[in-house]
Amino acid sequence: MNQSKELNHSLVEYPSDFPLKIFGQQQAGFAQAVLEVVTKHDPGFAAASMEMRASKNARYVSLTCTIRATSREQLDAVYQELCDHPMVVMVL
Repeated sequence: MNQSKELNHSLVEYPSDFPLKIFGQQQAGFAQAVLEVVTKHDPGFAAASMEMRASKNARYVSLTCTIRATSREQLDAVYQELCDHPMVVMVL
């Protein structure tokens, strides 16, 4: 396989369910802000499926959103928008 094909090869098969873990400081509106970004990229995302977990000292919160990934471009776009959001600390 040549190098350009290796760089474009994805380990994810589309469409598939893909979990995103989003971290931010515990603050009002964080979950709603994340939900708005996620549903923009996956209109079928069910808000009720979002999982929330607070850190040991409740200073930070993590949200797990399992989206229906339809393409690499979609995943790149949702990651980029979440990473650029001022309330988001990190996305995995």
